[in-house]
Amino acid sequence: MAMSDRLLAAWYAGHPALKLLQPLEWLYRRVIIGKRNRFLAGEGEIYQPPVPLIVVGNITVGGTGKTPMILWMIEHCQRSGLRVGVVSRGYGAKPPHLPWRVEADQGADIAGDEPLLIVQRTGVPLMIDPDRSSAVKALLASEPLDLILSDDGMQHYRLARDLELVLIDAARGLGNKRCLPAGPLREPIERLQSVDAVLYNGATDDRDDGFAFQLQPTALINLKSGERKQLDHFPPGQALHAVAGIGNPQRFFNTLETLHWQPIPHGFADHAEYSVQALNFTPSLPLVMTEKDAVKCRAFAAADWWYLAVDAVPSPAFVAWFDTQLMRLLPNRLLP
Repeated sequence: MAMSDRLLAAWYAGHPALKLLQPLEWLYRRVIIGKRNRFLAGEGEIYQPPVPLIVVGNITVGGTGKTPMILWMIEHCQRSGLRVGVVSRGYGAKPPHLPWRVEADQGADIAGDEPLLIVQRTGVPLMIDPDRSSAVKALLASEPLDLILSDDGMQHYRLARDLELVLIDAARGLGNKRCLPAGPLREPIERLQSVDAVLYNGATDDRDDGFAFQLQPTALINLKSGERKQLDHFPPGQALHAVAGIGNPQRFFNTLETLHWQPIPHGFADHAEYSVQALNFTPSLPLVMTEKDAVKCRAFAAADWWYLAVDAVPSPAFVAWFDTQLMRLLPNRLLP
């Protein structure tokens, strides 16, 4: 088990050795709290976009279903006639320059896996840059927009925001509720009191402190041909290789089990790079991966490689709340 995996397990299952990291945690907390306090005091250069901006992020390390939720928000806004754009850090991307406009025909090595997935699925204008303020400025210079979604960026305080949405894995929660490196939190737990909404991935019902949403499998898509098959394409009990390079691979493996298949799990690091050799498994069986992994594997995919398309399904209460916020932020674009 890699050191990162051991640390992740310790954060959520507990380990006495984490006490040794407490001094570093105190230092981290001091830095991150000071950074936020300077933002609240208006110190430093803070860019306020001329259109509403919504940050969709988390305060934990690891996957929380952020990309499917952003896809839902994009499509929901587009159905209302809104011109929506997205900015992202573009983790792992190596574009010729920054900021960089992501296009559907680019490679994941240039665009980053999650930005490329978002553009290929929705066609939304998307700009990547670790400096999200620069990404927003470049995006607005390229075309008119009504609304911008920031893919993560909760801690990027040089960019002002109109709404903050935090996603939490309902099963794993906040682990030991301690900050890095002694725990999985990017910011102290008190930060949740200042955000506009909390969404729990995998929750079946809304909670007193947040909304529920689930990830619903919708289809199997063949990487090589693009053929779309219903979820009964594989019979119950089908053995298959399962590949996931996401923040929480076990969630993907569990999903395949709920479809009554028998996955042989192959977990990779988040944003992992793949090759034919890395995915050459025995015995010879169909291979199913996440959509985020698929954008990096299409060029060398075999005929029996598939990805599982999933959609975020938020609770009706969240949909109503989100529509109310859009009406407030864009009163001249969304008339009742």
